[in-house]
Parts: sequence; C-alpha cells; structure tokens
Amino acid sequence: QQTGRTFYFYAVSNHKIKDIAAVKDNDKKVDIVQYINEEDNDVLEVKIGFSYVSVENAKMNLRAEMLSKEFAQVRSEATSEWEQLLSKIKVSGGSEDDMETFYSTLYRSFLWPILLSDINGEFVDDRGEVVNKGFRYYSNPSFWDDYRNKLILLGMISPDVASDVIKSTINRGEISGFIPTFFHGDHASTFIAGSYLRGIKDFDVKKAYNLLLNNAFKEGKGGRPHIKEYINRGWISEMDIENPQLETVAKAAVTKTQEYSYDDYAIALLAKEMGDTANYKTLMKRSKSYKYLFDPSTKLMRGRLANGDWITPFDPERPYYEYMYREATGWQSSFFAPHDTEGLIGLYPNQEAFETKLDSLFSIPWKGYEACNLTVFIGQYCHGNQPGHSTPYLYYYINKQPKAQKILNKILNNFYRMGPERLAYAGMDDAGEMSSWYVLNAIGLYTYSPADP
Repeated sequence: QQTGRTFYFYAVSNHKIKDIAAVKDNDKKVDIVQYINEEDNDVLEVKIGFSYVSVENAKMNLRAEMLSKEFAQVRSEATSEWEQLLSKIKVSGGSEDDMETFYSTLYRSFLWPILLSDINGEFVDDRGEVVNKGFRYYSNPSFWDDYRNKLILLGMISPDVASDVIKSTINRGEISGFIPTFFHGDHASTFIAGSYLRGIKDFDVKKAYNLLLNNAFKEGKGGRPHIKEYINRGWISEMDIENPQLETVAKAAVTKTQEYSYDDYAIALLAKEMGDTANYKTLMKRSKSYKYLFDPSTKLMRGRLANGDWITPFDPERPYYEYMYREATGWQSSFFAPHDTEGLIGLYPNQEAFETKLDSLFSIPWKGYEACNLTVFIGQYCHGNQPGHSTPYLYYYINKQPKAQKILNKILNNFYRMGPERLAYAGMDDAGEMSSWYVLNAIGLYTYSPADP
C-alpha cells in the first residue's frame, strides 16, 4: 500500500520462476521468489513496471519505459537525466569537497514528490476513481517542511513540475473542498501564492484561490484545525494541561497561530492579484495575529489559556511535540514572522534589545533534552528540524549581517558532512528541505519569505 492506494506491479525476469513461497516470522510475512537458472547465468535481471491504477497499466508503463532496454542502457539514461537536471545550476569556486556536497544536496532536493500518474496520464484521484486530467499527477509535498525552500527551488529548476504539483493539489481540493494541508499548518497557500507571483501561472489560479479561501475561513475535515477559534479570538488558545510532557498531544497553539498568520499573508498576496480588496484587507489584518502570543515579560512567544492567562509554569527551553509548539521550544518558536519582521522586532523596546534576545538564542546551551527530530544545536537554535531555518537571517534586519554569516558558515561547513564517514546530515531531510536549505544558502539566495516573489 502507498498513499492509501493499492500499488500494482508487473515484472519480467531473465530466469523462469520455480516457486513463490511465503516465509513467516510471527505476524510478518515475506514472499520469496525462487528462480530456475537454466542458462547457468548467475546474473538475475528483473524489469518492473509500477502503477497505482492497475496491473495492465503497470505492464504498459514497463513496455513504454524500459522493457526493450538492457540494464546498462537504463543506467546510462538515468545518469544523463540527472546530469541534465543537476547542470541547471553551475557553480564555481570552493573545493572539490564543496562541489561534492553541493551537488549531492541538489540531487537529494529532487527525490520528491512522487509521480503517481501513468505513462498515459491516468491516475486514481481522491474519490478512488481512475481519471485523466491532462497533467502529471504528483503526491502531496510535505508542505510543513518544504514550503520554506524546497518548493521554491523546484519552481526555479523545474517550473513545469511545480505547475503539475499545484494542479494535483487543486484536483484534491476540488474533491475535499480544501487545498490539502500536511501534518501541521496550511502552507500550500505559500507555495501556490509564491509560485504564481514568481511567474508560474500554468494552472487555474481562480480555482486555487477560491479553495484557499475555504482553508482560511471555513471549518471542515481537511482544512485548518481550530480555524473558527482563530477567526473569532484572533489567536488559538492552548489546553489547560497539568505537567505536560514531550509527547503531550494538545493544540500546538502558538505554532498554529504563527503559521496561520503567515498563510493569511500568502493568501492576501493572491487576493491582491485577484482584485479581491475586501479579503485582502481582512487577511492582511489577520496576518498580525501572531502578536497576541508575544509575552512582554519573557519577550518570547508563549501559550495562553482560553481565559487569556499565560501558560504557567513556562520553560522556553523545554521541547514539545504538540504542546504550545510543534516540534520545538519557546526559544526556537519565538522568531517566526517572515512576512512582518519589522513588526516582530517592534515588539521589543529597541533593536539592541532584539539583538540581545537573538544572541541568547544562539548562545544559551541546550540542556540535553532527548527529543526525536530535534538534533544538532547552536545554543538553543536547532538545525536538525525545520521550524527555525530562517532565523539566522534576522540579523540582516538589524544591520548585523556578519553575525548571520558566522552562523550560516558554521552550518554550511559543519552540519552537512557529519559522522565518521562524513555522509550524515544534522537532522532529517524531510523530502529535500534540509538539502534545499544548503543549495540555496550556498548560492546566496535563501527564501526568507517564500510567499513573496
């Protein structure tokens, strides 16, 4: 099973099959294929076609793509295809090691999303129906992670693919009533708005915009969780939980409020393009909602109860998965407002106070909390997970660029070739987000606010 659908295949081998037997180990089962080696040839070659539609389509894909080809030819064509893609960025300078890291991360940036349609254009939609809409149908990107940079890089390098990814999300939205969300937040809005503003317009933008308005204003399965509270209150309250732990399941209310604010900004940019002045004004006003959760006493973003009280006790160094913050701490979550950075800085008495707070983020030692997905730190800053990946650039807004460069150089030089074999990343790649961070920073074009053109 893949993405909830049946995954079909059709395989042809150069040896006849003797037997297919199931090997069981408790509740696990593996089918073992035994071949007859009639030609005394130890080399086993299996050619496989895949499809989400049918065995017949899997066979069709195999015939169209490689049934008549030998392994060496398929390998050569794959190498040529990747060479053509990777050569879309040509760099100079640096060491051979830098080049190796750069093109390895560029390669990893393009391993996702997955093509789900067949060679004839057929795919299984979210209704379970086999359809052909005239575009390549892709899996949903991991919007919570790669909206920050990977999807922008995709649009720069392969705009035709980015366009089809957007068409795929629109197709799902027409069925559910909402543009798809992913894991947490609603960042397809950022991808669609930013792509359109950067010139990728080969999709029905009006249809996409109307679905994004549903995300921003309507309740329903597949939309933004707690959207009614967010609209009525202006922010999302956190649950009143005694002694919360790392794994506590709550609202992640601070993160949601911050991210919905940014998504509102993204949709507002699209509203302006559509000439929808009323929704533009409403959404731009809502884009400042993150300010409701700024606590002046700690000068950090902090959860609030439904009655307006601040969450107490409050330890901004303790990580949570879904309590107040999503996979982050209070320190890591307090510097996210890429659409209104001047407004964020304005919450502090002056730029010097903001600089002091930002310095603290990168200098207060991590206390050794063990939390899956939170790895490799500079002070409280975590590069092993996505939420803070734009934070070093905040120094640019207070004219302290050298501080940003020092941090960025440390990350580029030390966090991508780790471990004894120098093959490990600082954390999870998440569909190419970590890799794209490296690619864009290495060429000096980081996407600080991906909704903007």
